[in-house]
Amino acid sequence: MSVNRRQFIKAGSLALGSLAVHSLPLQARPAEDKATVYFAPEITTESLLRIYEKVCAPLQGRIAIKLHTGEPHGPNILPRDMVRALQARIPGSTIVECNVLYPSPRQTTEGHRETLRTNGWTFCPVDIMDADGEVSLPIPGGRHLKEVAVGKNLLNYDSMLVLTHFKGHVMGGFGGSLKNIA
Repeated sequence: MSVNRRQFIKAGSLALGSLAVHSLPLQARPAEDKATVYFAPEITTESLLRIYEKVCAPLQGRIAIKLHTGEPHGPNILPRDMVRALQARIPGSTIVECNVLYPSPRQTTEGHRETLRTNGWTFCPVDIMDADGEVSLPIPGGRHLKEVAVGKNLLNYDSMLVLTHFKGHVMGGFGGSLKNIA
């Protein structure tokens, strides 16, 4: 599948980031460590798989694939065939999501599961990380925050791969999985 430039701009850009969590509880990384970001000029299944091959080495154990699965019939959803191809390459992986705080069918776990079915996220397990509550994790040396509340099920994973689309909101900020990882 390929996406033309107009679709790319309309839907937002695709960024692939990864967070390797080697052991829980989470530990803060030293400030001098720099993240590596990979970019592909085209949005295709093949380019996504090429980027994954560059970052897959540190991912191990039970792997969470975090992405935005969308509002019912929402326009800002990553192409499911791309995600399906990637998820199939990652043994032991599960797509993970979080319920939302704003009025939406995804505000409750039951409504969220119905939205997942509506939007076609039926090809692999989807774990709604806060379905069983939340847990606070410390941020050692945190400058603005000393702890962060996350979905309790995050503790079930050893590594996380984040697929993020960027979209601007009228009131500022960015959408996609960036806004609801924690």
